[in-house]
Parts: sequence; structure tokens; C-alpha cells
Amino acid sequence: MNSKAGFESSLLTQVVEARKCFSCGSCVINCPNGGLKIVNGRPTLVKECKVCGVCAQACPRYNWSLDEAEKFVFSRVRNPQEAFGVYRRIIVAQAKKSDIRSAGQEGGAATAMLVAALQNGLIDGAVVATSKQEKPFFPLPTVATTTQSIIGAAGTKYFFSSTILALSEVVKQGKTQIALVGTPCQILAVRKMQLNNLKKYVAPVKYLIGLMCSECFDYEGLMAHIKAKLGVNLSEIVKINIKGKMLVTTPAGTTAIPLAEVKQYVRGNCRFCQDFSSELADVSVGGLDLEGWTFVITRTEKGEELVSNAEKAGLLETKPLEDEFAMGLLLKLTKKKHDNVAAVALAK
Repeated sequence: MNSKAGFESSLLTQVVEARKCFSCGSCVINCPNGGLKIVNGRPTLVKECKVCGVCAQACPRYNWSLDEAEKFVFSRVRNPQEAFGVYRRIIVAQAKKSDIRSAGQEGGAATAMLVAALQNGLIDGAVVATSKQEKPFFPLPTVATTTQSIIGAAGTKYFFSSTILALSEVVKQGKTQIALVGTPCQILAVRKMQLNNLKKYVAPVKYLIGLMCSECFDYEGLMAHIKAKLGVNLSEIVKINIKGKMLVTTPAGTTAIPLAEVKQYVRGNCRFCQDFSSELADVSVGGLDLEGWTFVITRTEKGEELVSNAEKAGLLETKPLEDEFAMGLLLKLTKKKHDNVAAVALAK
């Protein structure tokens, strides 16, 4: 890899213009010249590039090696039986407190882990995605430092977020041990920075909680579609979920929208992602059609620590996975993402 590749000769041509960029923000915060900003959802050069090569070292879509990353995180690469990545244990979990459970997407396990970690001093903050009432469900990366702010950020937001940008606020606030909750692509960004020893913004990152993700959507397009179909104000939407269909809940009830209707709003860069279950996180969480429970994959010792701490704090209930359909769905969605990327490669 050319360590002195400038933005225009590396990321601009091979990632951004190739539509592989998912706007994580890792190149932006690591540019030592402050020469990059996210403009209209993509990193854009706003100052003269100093050709230092740091943005290329930070970008998880540029010269990425999964084997190298797995060796860094797990000290080994996955074996052929580990279709969804290296892992230690698979369980289902549920927040014991009703306020946490009701705020979460399915079971509230991730929120319970964060609250327990904060209350017991394992972390001094968490990078999460919140949203504002005037733009419901639009993810805004933020640093949550209280139980209330963590619970307030609970629930899935099916739209892209430049989550990595929040790490600059982590450093600004002087936080030293935080958890970051992110989609697979955002987890990759942190691992790429760690792998290339870009310490400034990842040194405080102690835990990575990865979300299972098939794809994300263009906000304006999808929300306009939902508004027109349901005839409601977006502020009336209580929850959006995907369980074979897109389920939109308002005070009047839940409306099912066929996924075929909303596929047109899927962001094009998602077709380059082959990671469904956040395979490089410390712990991965998702719904997988479970009702009121979270599917949890612990992958590292730190992931086990998060789960154990929440159990001991009385905030998390866990039990072995007995739902064969959920496991089958995990394998199916993992294969689908692998196949999608293979199809894109063949089409070139």
C-alpha cells in the first residue's frame, strides 16, 4: 500500500466515486490538515490535500484485508465452519427493566449492557445514534454519558450515520473508556484505525457493540414513501422494524410495507458490504425475528465481559438459543450478503 497516497488518487477514485463509501467519517476525523468534510453524504476535499496518506490508512474500504483484521482482533482467522465469523457463545438476552426493554428494538439487550457498563464504571460514555423530534429516526451520532441519554438513544434507525465523527467529541470531552455501538461498516472503520495504529480517536474505545444489518436506506426517499403511504406525520411514528416486511408502528397500529416497495431506497454502497452480523465486534446483537428477545453473539473476552457485567448488575436476563429459525435466518442473511458482493464482483 502506498502510505503517501493522497485523497484524490486513493479514496476519491477508488472508494467515493466507485460508490463504495458508506460515509463513516473515519477519513474526515483522521485528516491531520482538517481537509475533509462530509458534504451531501460523502467525504469531500475542502482544503488542499497534503498527500500524507492518513485517510487511506483509516478507510475500511481501501486496501482492506479481512484475514489481517481477524488476526488482529481474534489472533486467528475464522475456520470454514464459522460462516458468520469468529465467536465464543450464542445466546438470547432481554433487558430486565421494562423502561430499557420497551425503549429497545427487540429485547433491549444492547441498551442494558451499556447502562450496566456505565453504572459500574466500565465505561465513561458511549457513542450511540440518537435523533431529534423534527427529523424522527434520522441517526445523529452522539456521546451519551448518562443512563437517561443511553436509553433515549435506543431503537434501530435504518439510515446511514457518520458515527465515527463522534469520536472527535469523545476526545474533546476527555473520555478514556467508551463503548461504540455501530453497524458492521462502522465497526470495520474502528478496526481499520486500530490496525493501522491511528490511536488518537480509537484509544478511548474499550468495547465495540455491533448491530446486525442487511442494508440501510436513504432517509428522504424512504420517509417520504412512508408518509405518503400511511398518511401520517413522521413525528407520529413510534417504531420502525423489519421482519420480512417493514413494520411501521403509529398510535393507530402497525402497518406492514412489503420490502419490494422500499428496495428502491436502499443505499447503493450497501451492495459492497458482505458483513451482516458485525463480525469484528466484541459482541453482536440483532432481532432475527425473535419476539422480545435479542440474538447475541459474543466474539471476544470484552464481549463476554459486557454481558456478564449486565447479568451481575441485574439488568440483563440471558438464556441459550433454542430457536432454530433464528439461527437459520442468521445463516441465510449472512450468505445473502456474501452472495451480493460476489455478484457485484462478477458484474465488473
